[in-house]
Amino acid sequence: MRTDQAGRLIADIVEAAGAIRRLGDQLASSVQQTQARWQVLSVLSEGDWTVSRAARRLGISRQSVQRVVDLLLDEGLLVAEPNPDHARSPLIRLTPAAEQVLATITAASDPWQERLGDRVTLDELVTARRVLAEVTDAAREGPVSEELASS
Repeated sequence: MRTDQAGRLIADIVEAAGAIRRLGDQLASSVQQTQARWQVLSVLSEGDWTVSRAARRLGISRQSVQRVVDLLLDEGLLVAEPNPDHARSPLIRLTPAAEQVLATITAASDPWQERLGDRVTLDELVTARRVLAEVTDAAREGPVSEELASS
């Protein structure tokens, strides 16, 4: 029973992630951006980030983040600055234009987040975040079986 419910939870998370990606694309399109670009801008806005570090935070490949970063660099929304800790891995920072783009997308998402907050109690939100953190940690630990780990 518990294993069946765990599997259903994972399926629900995957479905929710898809719905949230589609919503993100709709919200980001107001400033000619995509959900993927919004995610990268959001992570990079948190401080000093390399592409590799941002990829780890987002849980996607470094190459995927690099493609998005390259596009945003070309558009003048990001700048690459020397990294004193790693010569070949620059620090990527938002430009003022990117900060405005991010603020616009974030403001567009506020009404949806408020609506979600109206549907779910604070205790439920806290519990959901705790459960998602456990799911994320378990996924990062990888497969249990040695047989699965080698495939």
